[in-house]
Amino acid sequence: MKKIMSLLLVVISTYCLGQKNAGQPVYVDKPFNQDYSIKYYNQDKSPLKSAFADRNGAIKILSSTGLMLPHDGAFLYPGSLRPDQRNRTSSHKKIQSITVYKNQFVFMDDKAIFSHAWAGTLYAKHELANANILAGGTDFTFLISDGSELHLVNKSKTVFKTRIANDTILSIRHEPKGGYFWVLTNQGLYRFNPALGQLAPWISGTNFTAFDVHASLGIIGTTDGYFSVDLVSKKQGVLQQKIPVKAITAVKIIADKVWFGSTNGAFALRKDGKFDYYQGERWLPGNHIDAIAEGPKNSVLIVTNGGLGQICFKSMTLHEKALYYEAQVRERHIRHGFNAWLSGMDHGNISTGYLSDSDNDGLWTSMYLGGEIFRYAVTKEPAALENVREAFESMERLYTVNPVPGFPARSYERRGFIEKLSDPERWQHSPEPEWDWKSTTSSDEVIGHIFAFGALAELVQVPDLQKRAIVLIDTVMSHIVKNDMYLIDYDGKPTLWGKWNPKYVNGFSIHIGDRKLNSSNIIAMLQTAYRFTKKPMYKQKAFELMAKYGYYENLMRPMSQIGQAPTDADPFAKNLSDGWNHSDDEMYFVGYWGLYRYAFNDTLRASFKKSILDHWEMERPEKEGAWNIFTALTGAKAFDLNEAAWYLREHPLDMVDWSIQNSHRNDIEKLAPNFRNQMTKEVLPPDERPIQRHNANMFTLDYTRSNGTSEHSAGDIWLLPYWLGRYLQVISAPVGGK
Repeated sequence: MKKIMSLLLVVISTYCLGQKNAGQPVYVDKPFNQDYSIKYYNQDKSPLKSAFADRNGAIKILSSTGLMLPHDGAFLYPGSLRPDQRNRTSSHKKIQSITVYKNQFVFMDDKAIFSHAWAGTLYAKHELANANILAGGTDFTFLISDGSELHLVNKSKTVFKTRIANDTILSIRHEPKGGYFWVLTNQGLYRFNPALGQLAPWISGTNFTAFDVHASLGIIGTTDGYFSVDLVSKKQGVLQQKIPVKAITAVKIIADKVWFGSTNGAFALRKDGKFDYYQGERWLPGNHIDAIAEGPKNSVLIVTNGGLGQICFKSMTLHEKALYYEAQVRERHIRHGFNAWLSGMDHGNISTGYLSDSDNDGLWTSMYLGGEIFRYAVTKEPAALENVREAFESMERLYTVNPVPGFPARSYERRGFIEKLSDPERWQHSPEPEWDWKSTTSSDEVIGHIFAFGALAELVQVPDLQKRAIVLIDTVMSHIVKNDMYLIDYDGKPTLWGKWNPKYVNGFSIHIGDRKLNSSNIIAMLQTAYRFTKKPMYKQKAFELMAKYGYYENLMRPMSQIGQAPTDADPFAKNLSDGWNHSDDEMYFVGYWGLYRYAFNDTLRASFKKSILDHWEMERPEKEGAWNIFTALTGAKAFDLNEAAWYLREHPLDMVDWSIQNSHRNDIEKLAPNFRNQMTKEVLPPDERPIQRHNANMFTLDYTRSNGTSEHSAGDIWLLPYWLGRYLQVISAPVGGK
């Protein structure tokens, strides 16, 4: 005890830390390719066969009933497919296949191969009435098939005919470099030499489904994976089965990626050997893929059983992405100044739905407020200051809308709607006419409030806002201290989670997370209160808790010791420790701002840094952008900056809660059940998993509770880590971009 007391009583105060400690790495914000989707739903349900884009950027889709066009689609505003009536004099033709030849559309019906390009001069009659496979070769020569016969057509002459017996022709590709046509069947790959009129078997196998070629490299898809083949030496690669879905339905090589369609989504093989997986209506109107083609303006066209998906790639910087998210929040996620969800949507239609209340309106808003505070500290933009003021005032009113002195409500809403709000039993009538407020406030809200109010008081040089923020810090913290370290609700009782009293905290086994968490949070809050009010009671209470009641040992206890409660623990403790609590992670890291930045002295600050880094080491597999960047607060040289930038880059622009499936994937290595609920060896990118706040398990693979009924706000999820990174100068200002 004497050793601990001597450590804690070193009071060399250093409050104003620099924005960034020298020597930390910096992510240079250069443009990257951001993917997003435009969806076109097929309302008449006729099966789609293929889609192509020409040199003008026009898109045509072939269905079983004829040609179709995409109509009225944009990002977050799905379009539809309509019959193509542009060329009315050929609309009567029974189009059976379509391709792009020399960047122009070429069609085939039961009589001829023709085009509207080249002044309409291409009209080559053929002799294969049921032909439905078409590929263009050199000098307007075309190889066509009906699934069994092959005809080479040139200038209305069929110059070669052959049949592949006991097999079905699936597709034809032409490779300009060698001048050969490559013909895929269920059981083999054939090379056709148009100059000699020779068809030669090249590769044999079973269950072939799809094929594409680039130079001398061929990629063959099967019902059980895919393999590559050197088309010169005929050497086959190993059958690749560690892929998202083994049942391949389409193959297309576009730029530096190989794209695959499957029975459950599309995926692209990257240069690093990993896959980008596009599944669910975040990306596609259907999951069974029938064809893939290169689209206009750096996009990919994916034909599905539900319509056409256009995966677009736009060059942007993180800063440009931040501006998009800023607009998303302001346009449809502000409720009385709170950072809110959009709920009750009609299948992803963002013009529907309503702004819903939440158990944690104060926490989500404090995280958004924190991001806007850091934005203003970096840019001094008037809009950022307006956002700070509005969010702060929504939180300020939490303290006045209820009648309990010093007590913050969870939320508030207009009177008369309690039965429609979440957790109606928690709502109370406010003394203010027309309003109700939500009780049972938890420690989640309080730590969020103290984080945001402290950051505002320190970083926003606007006197009235700073003064009001300090008043709120003092208001809630004096309530807690005067009530024996409890948060006391309207009924005179502590709320379920608003408890920092030693009897409660130390009543848990050292393995229970709440013992460490509540100790860490309350010391952070007391340090913040003392930093800005200079009231001795906050420092005295913090030292008393650390030295007399073991809160220092509690908060310094290694994360590796957190686990399940002992067998003789009470049911409440067992319930708290049935698995890793990611909401606790959120409370820890938000609290680290006050724990480290406002530490009473340098000795404590050094100790707290060790505790933070210990926690960060445990969190590293999640590649959680916010936790990595909060760790940079300590000046650590290693805080997984690249992974933080990866999180920010890979986060989807579409934040609708679409149904997501990943548990079926063959390219992920699953782990045995464990306390941390880490389901896979590597975490999936944010754009391939469910949309999640920072309090969720980043290893969650599936989301099936709803499909397009709500949209998350980027305010707490993305803008907080980005602007904190900018403030700490571990993310640079944009370099390049628009």
